[in-house]
Amino acid sequence: MCGICGVIGLDSKADGEAVVRRMLATIIHRGPDGEGILMKPRVAAGMRRLSIIDLPGGSQPVWNETGTIAVVFNGEIYNFRELREELEARKHQFRSKSDTEVIVHAYEEWGDDSVNRLRGMFAFAVIELSEGRGGGATRIFIARDRMGIKPLYYAKVDGVFLFASEVRALLASGCVPPHLSSEGLTTYLLFGSVSEPATLVEGVFSLPPGHCVTILADDPLEASEPKPYWDVARVLERQAETGIASQNSQARRVSPAVQVRVLLEDAVRSHLIADVPAGVFLSSGIDSTAIAALATVVQREIHTFTVSFPDTEFSEAAIARRTAERLGTEHREVIISGDEMVTRLDEAVMALDQPSMDGINTYFVSWAARQAGLKVALSGLGSDELFGGYTSFRATAKIGRIAKAAECIPQTARRLVALGVKNMNVFQSSPDAFRKVSAAWLQPNLLPHPYFFTRTLFTPRAFASSLRGGTLAWNSMNWYQWLTTAAQQSRPLDRFTQVSWLELRSYLLNTLLRDADATSMRNSLEVRVPFLDTPLVEYVLGLPESAKRGGGGPKALLVEALGDLLPEEIVNQPKRTFTFPWEHWMRGKLGERVAMGLGDWAPALEASLDHRFAQGVWRNFLRSKTTWSRPWSLYVLNEWVKRNLSVSVQDGTERHKSATVHAG
Repeated sequence: MCGICGVIGLDSKADGEAVVRRMLATIIHRGPDGEGILMKPRVAAGMRRLSIIDLPGGSQPVWNETGTIAVVFNGEIYNFRELREELEARKHQFRSKSDTEVIVHAYEEWGDDSVNRLRGMFAFAVIELSEGRGGGATRIFIARDRMGIKPLYYAKVDGVFLFASEVRALLASGCVPPHLSSEGLTTYLLFGSVSEPATLVEGVFSLPPGHCVTILADDPLEASEPKPYWDVARVLERQAETGIASQNSQARRVSPAVQVRVLLEDAVRSHLIADVPAGVFLSSGIDSTAIAALATVVQREIHTFTVSFPDTEFSEAAIARRTAERLGTEHREVIISGDEMVTRLDEAVMALDQPSMDGINTYFVSWAARQAGLKVALSGLGSDELFGGYTSFRATAKIGRIAKAAECIPQTARRLVALGVKNMNVFQSSPDAFRKVSAAWLQPNLLPHPYFFTRTLFTPRAFASSLRGGTLAWNSMNWYQWLTTAAQQSRPLDRFTQVSWLELRSYLLNTLLRDADATSMRNSLEVRVPFLDTPLVEYVLGLPESAKRGGGGPKALLVEALGDLLPEEIVNQPKRTFTFPWEHWMRGKLGERVAMGLGDWAPALEASLDHRFAQGVWRNFLRSKTTWSRPWSLYVLNEWVKRNLSVSVQDGTERHKSATVHAG
């Protein structure tokens, strides 16, 4: 696990090294155990290492035998042992026991197609050299894992291609102007996090999950567009053909529950491979309990961690404590009070590489795990998306019916109906829910799929008039095209699996995984997600809705597969989202802090979004006309912009000093 970065297109090795060293200094928290740099004319790349596997021998860059291929790598390859055996049989010679070296030899053997053989979470850059280590770089191949567990960002500036594990590393390069992206701001207001491939920085983009890009050292911007290497539609087609063949041959078929159990057991076993202690984030829910239970079967001395709140009615601590006692784990509870939250608010917010309404939870749990000496922790992320744990699985169908009906009714009539429903106070207890339903009713084709209405933070009607210069055409924006592609990919799927796929390609990707990576790595902790292991994801997505709904209860298939591991009190309790008691805290000292922050609106943000919008949202919260998530999301946005961005030249203000140092 590391942080990586690089610059392609600078003639001077000295300039390239200077850029890379500035970026590396920004991501030292991702890899406090070591540093490595590759410097060639036209290409410089670097990494910071958090040593997990092969502690003495896993330093990077890692080279092949002849010195013609090198790699800088962030992540873990869970099938590296199997790949190593296959590559050794093909006469490749290994110098270390690390999973990183497998990438080098796999690329040497299979070229760009090697990425299809990797099972894990990863973002890496393979550098080809013309004449061994003494020659110049010719071609760079960059790839990101299928689910987007590990981040990778890039920018094209003045003929130069830059990449890094964090947005702030690109800002630190001195090549990327720190200007607010109107596209990124729009999607943040819509969803509470920036939707890929956009970022909040103008000109900086995320390499989409399941994509790769090839860059030529002599002409970095030629044909350097991301291309998909993983197509879920083709995967599901192959699975369907295999299933038909099995039926035709009357082969004995394993039940879905049994197969899910086998795949999850294998995922947990592979995700525990490490040469350092490992732990599990344990809540009172089904997902983390299942991971913890399977982990204790595979390995002894598993550590578990739970967050508890002394000043709220509900805490997961008691149930998690009983689970830990039953499993025999080394358990630790992290008590977070509202006062402590306020005291440590700055460090938690600054852990976010991009602003998000979520993520602070994971920061504190990660901090506790690292304080206990751990470098690896397993998380239950991905289960809700695959097995139907969210209300979006039910709400999407309702929103879809409303949107479909709206298409048959004139807009004037729709407005009258919406106004009448609002005046009847039908949604008095949930005004934000009314806003979402109203948006789908008034503008049914606003978003590419009804699902996306269920995930909106602010509806466009709420913020459009507050944006300076108005709103741009969404269909030309990168994030809208990404969501449209995801919606198109979901069309052949049943309704349940459609929502699964859209959750995986939006909320999980843009909020949960990004926040988990940023906040855990800020604490030099590697978080692994067994539920997102590729074989398990592909299998569950390929199952029909009837197999996943089962008896109709929440996550029916998962409960059936792991029922013997799950106590009844966990299976039968109401669904609870792992979140802090924000509503309670926001009406106390934390609220005072938020109100003060919203009153100090960042100049770079004011140039794009009227500060009166934030003031209005805060007043609505105080009057219980909106939930805590809206003012909180604006507070985090404002704090992030203050620290990272400046007003652009076209707005009449000089650029931030760091942006004036254009390398090369």
